[in-house]
Amino acid sequence: MIKRRLITYSVVFSGLFLPLWAYAKHEVEVILKDHLFYPAQIEVPAYKKIKLIIRNQDNTPEEFDSFDLNREKVIFANRVASIFIGPLQPGEYHFFGEYSPNTAQGVVIAVESKEEQP
Repeated sequence: MIKRRLITYSVVFSGLFLPLWAYAKHEVEVILKDHLFYPAQIEVPAYKKIKLIIRNQDNTPEEFDSFDLNREKVIFANRVASIFIGPLQPGEYHFFGEYSPNTAQGVVIAVESKEEQP
């Protein structure tokens, strides 16, 4: 019984930690506070998958929405959500908060470098 649990835990934990390790160096944290994104301009390497970690510090929910990135996700009040984007071609990708579109706006700028070229 104990041996079975050890095998189960090792399989589960290896599956959990491998993706975290793989994406660890391409994470960007964004704070949503007072219906504004901080930072509103995010520079990321082109051609890489990026994990956006969005911390909603408002007391109301917000929906991260981007037609350019083809992503949308509701982030409940005082909660954290993760959204994967990319790999992106060099350029600008706008996003906004669907519940506060006039204030909660931002842009992801994918920047090409010699090291990041495919």
